[in-house]
Amino acid sequence: DQHRLEDRRGRMVAVEAVQTFGKKKNAIAVAHCKRGKGILKVNGNPIELLEPETLRHKIFEPVLIVGADKFKEIDIRVRVRGGGNTSQVYAVRQAIAKGIVSFYQKYVDEQSKRDIKETFIQYDRSLLVADPRRCEPKKFGGKGARARFQKSYR
Repeated sequence: DQHRLEDRRGRMVAVEAVQTFGKKKNAIAVAHCKRGKGILKVNGNPIELLEPETLRHKIFEPVLIVGADKFKEIDIRVRVRGGGNTSQVYAVRQAIAKGIVSFYQKYVDEQSKRDIKETFIQYDRSLLVADPRRCEPKKFGGKGARARFQKSYR
Protein backbone atom coordinates (compact mmCIF):
# COMPACT_ATOMS: atom_id res chain seq x y z
CA ASP A 1 0.00 0.00 0.00
CA GLN A 2 2.85 2.38 0.82
CA HIS A 3 5.14 2.84 -2.17
CA ARG A 4 8.69 3.99 -1.60
CA LEU A 5 10.33 6.90 -3.34
CA GLU A 6 13.63 8.70 -2.90
CA ASP A 7 13.65 12.36 -1.96
CA ARG A 8 16.32 14.84 -3.13
CA ARG A 9 18.87 13.63 -0.58
CA GLY A 10 18.47 9.98 -1.54
CA ARG A 11 16.49 9.01 1.55
CA MET A 12 13.54 6.64 1.21
CA VAL A 13 10.17 8.27 1.87
CA ALA A 14 6.69 6.75 1.83
CA VAL A 15 4.30 7.98 -0.84
CA GLU A 16 0.79 8.65 0.37
CA ALA A 17 -1.23 6.33 -1.84
CA VAL A 18 -4.32 4.13 -1.72
CA GLN A 19 -5.57 1.49 -4.12
CA THR A 20 -9.31 0.88 -4.56
CA PHE A 21 -11.48 -1.04 -6.99
CA GLY A 22 -14.90 -0.70 -8.56
CA LYS A 23 -16.96 -3.48 -10.11
CA LYS A 24 -19.99 -3.68 -12.37
CA LYS A 25 -20.99 -6.96 -14.03
CA ASN A 26 -17.70 -8.27 -15.48
CA ALA A 27 -15.85 -4.96 -15.55
CA ILE A 28 -13.22 -4.37 -12.87
CA ALA A 29 -11.54 -0.99 -12.41
CA VAL A 30 -8.54 -0.46 -10.09
CA ALA A 31 -7.78 3.11 -9.02
CA HIS A 32 -4.39 4.28 -7.66
CA CYS A 33 -4.82 7.52 -5.72
CA LYS A 34 -1.76 9.41 -4.55
CA ARG A 35 -0.76 12.95 -3.68
CA GLY A 36 -0.12 14.98 -6.79
CA LYS A 37 -1.55 17.77 -8.88
CA GLY A 38 -5.04 16.61 -9.81
CA ILE A 39 -4.40 14.24 -12.72
CA LEU A 40 -7.29 11.92 -13.63
CA LYS A 41 -6.46 9.16 -16.11
CA VAL A 42 -8.25 6.01 -17.25
CA ASN A 43 -6.04 3.36 -18.92
CA GLY A 44 -3.41 6.06 -19.45
CA ASN A 45 -5.77 8.51 -21.21
CA PRO A 46 -7.18 11.69 -19.65
CA ILE A 47 -10.89 11.28 -18.87
CA GLU A 48 -11.76 14.21 -21.13
CA LEU A 49 -11.00 11.94 -24.12
CA LEU A 50 -12.98 8.95 -22.90
CA GLU A 51 -15.23 7.15 -25.39
CA PRO A 52 -18.22 6.82 -25.74
CA GLU A 53 -18.89 10.53 -25.36
CA THR A 54 -22.43 10.05 -24.02
CA LEU A 55 -21.11 8.21 -20.94
CA ARG A 56 -18.28 10.66 -20.30
CA HIS A 57 -20.28 12.82 -17.89
CA LYS A 58 -20.96 9.71 -15.79
CA ILE A 59 -17.23 9.47 -15.01
CA PHE A 60 -17.10 13.16 -14.08
CA GLU A 61 -19.91 12.67 -11.53
CA PRO A 62 -17.70 11.93 -8.48
CA VAL A 63 -15.60 15.02 -9.30
CA LEU A 64 -18.64 17.27 -9.82
CA ILE A 65 -20.52 16.03 -6.73
CA VAL A 66 -17.83 16.74 -4.12
CA GLY A 67 -16.25 19.60 -6.07
CA ALA A 68 -13.02 19.76 -8.05
CA ASP A 69 -11.19 21.36 -5.09
CA LYS A 70 -11.13 17.97 -3.32
CA PHE A 71 -9.34 16.46 -6.35
CA LYS A 72 -6.76 19.27 -6.64
CA GLU A 73 -3.95 17.56 -4.72
CA ILE A 74 -4.72 13.94 -5.67
CA ASP A 75 -3.59 12.04 -8.78
CA ILE A 76 -5.92 9.21 -9.75
CA ARG A 77 -4.91 6.59 -12.30
CA VAL A 78 -7.47 3.93 -13.16
CA ARG A 79 -6.96 0.62 -14.97
CA VAL A 80 -10.14 -1.03 -16.23
CA ARG A 81 -10.76 -4.34 -18.00
CA GLY A 82 -13.61 -6.70 -18.80
CA GLY A 83 -17.27 -5.97 -19.44
CA GLY A 84 -18.73 -3.56 -21.97
CA ASN A 85 -18.63 0.23 -22.35
CA THR A 86 -21.35 1.05 -19.81
CA SER A 87 -20.12 -1.47 -17.23
CA GLN A 88 -16.59 -0.12 -17.51
CA VAL A 89 -17.76 3.46 -17.01
CA TYR A 90 -19.76 2.51 -13.91
CA ALA A 91 -16.79 0.52 -12.53
CA VAL A 92 -14.45 3.49 -13.13
CA ARG A 93 -16.73 6.01 -11.40
CA GLN A 94 -17.09 3.66 -8.45
CA ALA A 95 -13.31 3.16 -8.20
CA ILE A 96 -12.74 6.94 -8.29
CA ALA A 97 -15.37 7.61 -5.62
CA LYS A 98 -14.10 4.85 -3.33
CA GLY A 99 -10.52 6.03 -3.91
CA ILE A 100 -11.23 9.60 -2.85
CA VAL A 101 -13.07 8.41 0.27
CA SER A 102 -10.31 6.03 1.38
CA PHE A 103 -7.58 8.59 0.60
CA TYR A 104 -9.33 11.16 2.79
CA GLN A 105 -9.80 8.56 5.53
CA LYS A 106 -6.16 7.54 5.52
CA TYR A 107 -4.29 10.80 4.91
CA VAL A 108 -6.61 13.76 5.52
CA ASP A 109 -9.19 13.58 8.32
CA GLU A 110 -12.20 11.55 9.39
CA GLN A 111 -14.69 14.42 9.28
CA SER A 112 -14.06 15.45 5.66
CA LYS A 113 -14.12 11.75 4.68
CA ARG A 114 -17.52 11.39 6.37
CA ASP A 115 -18.84 14.47 4.54
CA ILE A 116 -17.66 13.17 1.15
CA LYS A 117 -19.14 9.73 1.84
CA GLU A 118 -22.51 11.23 2.85
CA THR A 119 -22.57 13.38 -0.30
CA PHE A 120 -21.86 10.37 -2.54
CA ILE A 121 -24.48 8.17 -0.88
CA GLN A 122 -27.14 10.89 -1.06
CA TYR A 123 -26.48 11.31 -4.77
CA ASP A 124 -26.12 7.68 -5.84
CA ARG A 125 -25.41 4.66 -3.62
CA SER A 126 -23.78 2.74 -6.49
CA LEU A 127 -20.84 5.17 -6.30
CA LEU A 128 -19.64 3.39 -3.15
CA VAL A 129 -21.56 0.10 -3.00
CA ALA A 130 -21.08 -2.53 -5.70
CA ASP A 131 -24.10 -3.89 -7.58
CA PRO A 132 -24.24 -7.65 -6.82
CA ARG A 133 -26.35 -8.59 -9.87
CA ARG A 134 -24.72 -11.05 -12.26
CA CYS A 135 -25.76 -12.76 -15.48
CA GLU A 136 -27.75 -15.94 -14.84
CA PRO A 137 -26.52 -19.02 -16.72
CA LYS A 138 -28.58 -20.55 -19.52
CA LYS A 139 -30.37 -23.84 -18.80
CA PHE A 140 -31.44 -26.66 -21.11
CA GLY A 141 -35.00 -26.86 -22.43
CA GLY A 142 -35.06 -23.23 -23.55
CA LYS A 143 -33.14 -20.51 -25.31
CA GLY A 144 -32.20 -18.53 -22.21
CA ALA A 145 -31.92 -18.60 -18.42
CA ARG A 146 -35.70 -18.49 -17.84
CA ALA A 147 -37.37 -18.67 -21.28
CA ARG A 148 -38.56 -22.17 -22.29
CA PHE A 149 -39.17 -23.60 -25.74
CA GLN A 150 -42.83 -23.49 -26.78
CA LYS A 151 -44.88 -26.54 -25.83
CA SER A 152 -46.91 -28.29 -28.52
CA TYR A 153 -49.40 -31.13 -28.12
CA ARG A 154 -49.23 -32.54 -31.67
